[in-house]
Amino acid sequence: MLKTRTRIFYGIGGGVYAVKEAAYAIFILLFYTQVLGLSGFATGAIIAISLLWDGISDPLIGSWSDRLRSRYGRRHPFMVYSILPVAIGFIGLFSPPASVVESSGLLALWLLFWSLWLRTFTTTFSIPHLALSAELSSDYHERSQLMGTRLGFMFMTTLFLPAAGFVFIFGADPNIDGRFVASNYPWYGLMSAGLVITLGTLTVMGTRRHTSQPDTGGEHYGLPRLQHFIDDVVQTFRNKTFRTMIAYDVAASISWGSTSALNILVATYVFEFSPDEMAITLAAPSLTAVLLVWALLKPISERWEKPQIMRYTLWGGLLNGLWLIPLKLAGVLPPNDTPAILALNVLSLTLYMFFFLLRVTSAMSIVADITDQHELEQGGRREGGFFSVINFTTKISSLVGPLYGGIVLDVIGLNQHDLPGQVAEPVLAGLMYSVLLVSIPTLMAAIYYANKISFSMQQVNEIQADLREQKAPPPTEPGQNLH
Repeated sequence: MLKTRTRIFYGIGGGVYAVKEAAYAIFILLFYTQVLGLSGFATGAIIAISLLWDGISDPLIGSWSDRLRSRYGRRHPFMVYSILPVAIGFIGLFSPPASVVESSGLLALWLLFWSLWLRTFTTTFSIPHLALSAELSSDYHERSQLMGTRLGFMFMTTLFLPAAGFVFIFGADPNIDGRFVASNYPWYGLMSAGLVITLGTLTVMGTRRHTSQPDTGGEHYGLPRLQHFIDDVVQTFRNKTFRTMIAYDVAASISWGSTSALNILVATYVFEFSPDEMAITLAAPSLTAVLLVWALLKPISERWEKPQIMRYTLWGGLLNGLWLIPLKLAGVLPPNDTPAILALNVLSLTLYMFFFLLRVTSAMSIVADITDQHELEQGGRREGGFFSVINFTTKISSLVGPLYGGIVLDVIGLNQHDLPGQVAEPVLAGLMYSVLLVSIPTLMAAIYYANKISFSMQQVNEIQADLREQKAPPPTEPGQNLH
């Protein structure tokens, strides 16, 4: 069993990835469209292009880290050399100079360059870090706890970092809505950079003793050749359970990416939350959901198998999305300036985050179990390959989110200089309908594929027993060592 200290230091590393997710989910679309004036379509298209590259780079880094040989293991060298470039990426992303902002073309190129930079180096940290989880433990339940810890820190970072930004940067002047002041954003970039350096260093130092070497069947690999990369990807798709997981993940990721891209706009324009209220809706639900998952994950995972948890949480997420926005559209909710509106949003977001965390924890833990099945059937440890492929499909599917969000802004007519309280009702209704239009069918598709996944604890235990038998040294014959 892993020490709690090791599990916590591993989980902290999820925050590096989460800082990037927070930037794109909460601020980039708002900053580049409503503050700097880049068109919604151009911004969405650029983010989608960077996501496409992000997804392509995942399997490349995963295959490379699987085959790396070094005195520091397979994963840690990538993590160490990625921390500073990631931090620099946030400074560049949120600090376009005035000469760049004056030209839409230059501003688009600036966003594209720093998005590609940031996503590349975040990948070289996060894919090896994710693959490290399958190496830290082979226990069925402990893998879920590792994933739960990682996702908990990811979620808290994704939401507490923007919450801190809303309070200390964007809400510093009570007379101005700081979200629409361009000079505030470089400070948010610096805060993101500092957090990346802190979290990345902590997780490297806390897990540095856990190193491993690749099982290459006696063949020595340096840099992987293109054929190695292709072979690794092809091998992952030979696993039937993994193919079903990919189909599920595509649907779930489209739902998550699209709703995340629009939720910040719904909170800003539909419910007219101030920066302080935005901080509450981000911090309170995330803290509550993470603490609930950490407290309930063990009894829940002992009560139900991982595929069951996936199905139940998908249904929970679907049902939770069918009350707040429909009630707002129906006009039965109280006015925006009443405390009840804030409370209802906190409740909805808490449930949303709780179901999301449990679902993703179970799904990623299943991927870790699949790596054992692959080793038994195909030979060789390919944790980086499997996690990178699932990350690839997640990101490629998620690129629908910012692209969809950018198109929605242009179609419904939400203009750059529109402030909360000044937007026409048809525009607000279009924004709300756009959330329902994408979330309901994609979650139903995810449920369909989740129903096809069956990978029980008994199966995993049998696979691991067979692996131990394969790796056991042959018995010594009587008298063999007598000379």
